Amino acid sequence: QVHLVESGGGLVQPGGSLRLSCAASGFTFSSTSMNWYRQTPGKERELVSTISSGGGSTTYANSVKGRFTVSRDNAKSTVYLQMNSLKPEDTAVYYCYTPLFRFYWGQGTQVTVSS
Repeated sequence: QVHLVESGGGLVQPGGSLRLSCAASGFTFSSTSMNWYRQTPGKERELVSTISSGGGSTTYANSVKGRFTVSRDNAKSTVYLQMNSLKPEDTAVYYCYTPLFRFYWGQGTQVTVSS
């Protein structure tokens, strides 16, 4: 049974940093790419970043490029999102996602960037 648990969100001032984690279980984590999405009320989920199964290839949305870094630890079945130079427009619920289970979403973690 697939399970994704996001953590690490919170309230941070503009310019600050947060590191999100996503612990995965119920599937072979090392065999699949992983994504980070975010969503604000009234808007569709936005793809923020993707990391390949081995971690050697990453992509980012233009809005976060140069500020966010995705990584993974396959031994721990965990994917991370390091977010630096945060802006108010980064405020959202952040979700990790595996394309192996297209309709599964975890509970997400709230990130609020505000002074």
